[in-house]
Amino acid sequence: MSNLVTRAQNILLAPRTEWPVIATEPETTSGLYTKYILILAALGPLALFLKSTLIGTATFVGTFRVSIGMGLTWAVLAYVSTLVAIYLWSLIINALAPTFGGQKDSVQALKTAAYSATGAWVGGLGYLIPWLGGLIAFVGAVYSIYLLYLGLPQTMKSPAERAGGYTAVTIIVAIIVSWILWSIIGAIVGRGMWSAYEGAAVSDGSTVFEKGSTGAAIEDWAKKMEDAGKKLEDSADRNAGVPSSAAVGSFVGALVGGGESVPALPVDQIKAYLPETLAGLPRTGMSAERNAALGFEVSEASADYGNGDGRRLRLEINDTGGARGLLAFASWANVEEERQWDGGFERSYRADGRMVHERWDANAKSGEYTLIVANRFVLEIDGGAASMDELKSALAAGVDVAGLEAAAAAQPKPPG
Repeated sequence: MSNLVTRAQNILLAPRTEWPVIATEPETTSGLYTKYILILAALGPLALFLKSTLIGTATFVGTFRVSIGMGLTWAVLAYVSTLVAIYLWSLIINALAPTFGGQKDSVQALKTAAYSATGAWVGGLGYLIPWLGGLIAFVGAVYSIYLLYLGLPQTMKSPAERAGGYTAVTIIVAIIVSWILWSIIGAIVGRGMWSAYEGAAVSDGSTVFEKGSTGAAIEDWAKKMEDAGKKLEDSADRNAGVPSSAAVGSFVGALVGGGESVPALPVDQIKAYLPETLAGLPRTGMSAERNAALGFEVSEASADYGNGDGRRLRLEINDTGGARGLLAFASWANVEEERQWDGGFERSYRADGRMVHERWDANAKSGEYTLIVANRFVLEIDGGAASMDELKSALAAGVDVAGLEAAAAAQPKPPG
């Protein structure tokens, strides 16, 4: 423990002298996780748990606290997602290394991610401080970017003059991936937790994942990431160190799209799936848009329905398009979770090969029902109803689910 405290103190207070030491240390992935990452990554979730359940948040109407169970659920979710995020960040750092004149090394990339994140992890303790907690956490996150900038030339051997661009691209890609990942996880599982890897078998002294298991799917994704990284490196070599936009798009597509470049449905096409009436309620407004960033697309259409009696429903259809690989991640995890309380419930499960999430509040006579179609489209209906079955029926009757599945199957992939 003393070594951990010394390392954290040195990287925060004397990063210019500590990074060269870190770069030359022999280390392993498991050693980095057990001796550093697993401990420091818990600081922020622990602070949030104590703040939300025991200390509480002061408001003008009094102090607000959540239940121990809810606080623990969110703390565990935040902790696990942090561990996964560090690993994904190290993949990004490693894949981009040749593009900025560096050397690929997965262990050095994990070192870079872990020790750079020290600022954000320690800053997470600021949540325990009233009023200033958010500001302290923000400062910690910004300082982590500075640590990354100082560390890349040492660990990944990138020229110092290219460290700024390396840092900027790494952060941008990481933010995009995190934003998409959290958006989709929130829509699919609510407060659900992902299950662990499954189906591993041992053959000839090495780990081999059974076909169709979570491990096999993630292993296949990792291979696609490696191929995309090579293409990015080749493109940079051909263009004086600057990869083409197509190569960058291919890399991001491998990260969030599972290696497939799939265009999202055009606005007019996805908007056509919003019915004029839903559960007998007329449509009172709607919107649709398609956005693209770094080679992948997502589109969204939503509509509100209501009458003069105050009843309302909202329907959203999201086409994850080029980010569909993240839906596959959730699918591989085989999410199943259920919570019940007085007057309501929340559950996630699979039905007919599709992922489903339900939340119902019997006291308010309202709920939300989310359905994943073709591992690509996220359909969500929420609002007032007599029961959850009524929301399900409204979605089934109002949206052409079979049409969405057919559109996904028939849509041609772009060349390249």
